[in-house]
Order: sequence, then C-alpha cells, then structure tokens
Amino acid sequence: MSDSQEKTFVCEVCGQVKTAGEVFPLAIVHESLFQMIQKDHPGLSREGSICFTDLSGYRMQFIKKTLEEEKGELTALEEEVVQSIREQETVSRDIHREYEEHLTFGQRMADHLATYGGSWKFILTFLGVLFCWIIINSVLLLSKPFDPFPFILLNLVLSCLAAFQAPVIMMSQNRQDAKDRLRSEHDYRVNLKAELEIRYLHQKLDHFLKKEWQTLLEIQEIQIDLMNELSEKKTPGS
Repeated sequence: MSDSQEKTFVCEVCGQVKTAGEVFPLAIVHESLFQMIQKDHPGLSREGSICFTDLSGYRMQFIKKTLEEEKGELTALEEEVVQSIREQETVSRDIHREYEEHLTFGQRMADHLATYGGSWKFILTFLGVLFCWIIINSVLLLSKPFDPFPFILLNLVLSCLAAFQAPVIMMSQNRQDAKDRLRSEHDYRVNLKAELEIRYLHQKLDHFLKKEWQTLLEIQEIQIDLMNELSEKKTPGS
C-alpha cells in the first residue's frame, strides 16, 4: 500500500467522488455556461469542481441553445453535430468511399459508360467506326454492300446509340447530384462543428484571461503593499 493516495474531488453537480483527472475547476468555466449550470444547482460555487461527464452535458445544452437562438429549430444534421461535440467524436469521413460502397452493379456500369461516352477515346472510336463503315460499303463492297448509300442501317444504329446514351448519362448525372449533396452536407457538418468549437474555445480563453488579469491585479496590489511596508521600515522614526 502506497503512503500517498490520489487526491479526490466531489463533483458539485452529481455529487460523485472523482479523481483530479476527471474533474474541471468551475473557476475557469465560462460565465454563460456557469450561469446555465447554476440555474439547475442554485448553490453552485466557483470554488468547486465539475466532472467532465456533467460538463459535456451542459456544454451540449449551451451549444444547442446558442444554435437555436441564431438559427431557430435545429435540423437533424445540426443535432448530429451537437451530439458529436458532446461525445468528442469526429464528423469527417471519406464521402467518396462511403458513396461507392452503396452503388449497385447497374449503377457502376452506368457511371463507367457515361464516363467513357464523354471522353476523347469514345469520340475517336466512334469516328473510326463511322469511317470504316462508309469505306466498307462504298469501296470494298461495291457489288453487294450490306448498307448501301444513304446508309439507312448506320442511321438506325446511331439513333439507337443516342437513345440509349441519353438515359445512361442522365442516370449518372442524377447520382452525381446526390453525391454533391452528400458532400455539401458533410462540409456543412464539419464547418459547423469547427465554428462551434472555435467559438467555445474563444469564450473559454476570454474568461481565463479575465480571471488571470484579476489575479495579476491582486498580486500587484500585494506587491505595492509590501513595498510600502518596506519603505516605512527603512524610514527612520521621528
């Protein structure tokens, strides 16, 4: 058994005994957040401590209240961001991989066809096939061409190609729009959390600097008093 035991603290909110690493001093909690906690616990004092579990809960309530005052009723996306702040979770994720994992075989084929149909490779291949078709039916098969001029069969093939290509491109475009919306929601979620975290950090720093400034002023007053006392002692009595 060790001679010294770890120092414990009592949480002013839940009343549970916590170690030093599990509590946060109420003296440096931001004033707005402290007032919110004090509404539920009127006897709360700045001298005590609060456990991180209760602090996270009130912090989430404070952020939610701030958002509601600025934006009105929160959306499901904003609720998710507030919850992630409480649980200290990250909201960023690989949107591209998540989107690709939910695609069906037909959707993947449509995307590949749309990508190929909008490339120079398709244009050059199409021109090559068109040129060969015309040469074969105009020069090589003069006696019995399978598609004589004015190339009715070629027109039919091109019409069918255009008829199938348009829906495939539209399906791929619709999925691209859905992917863009998913990316926009993800960016909004990340930016909102960053904004809230930075705002809370600034409030925390402002309160900390204010408290430190008051402490420095008190120390300065004590130093002035000590200097005055020393001056009086050095001055010979009349």
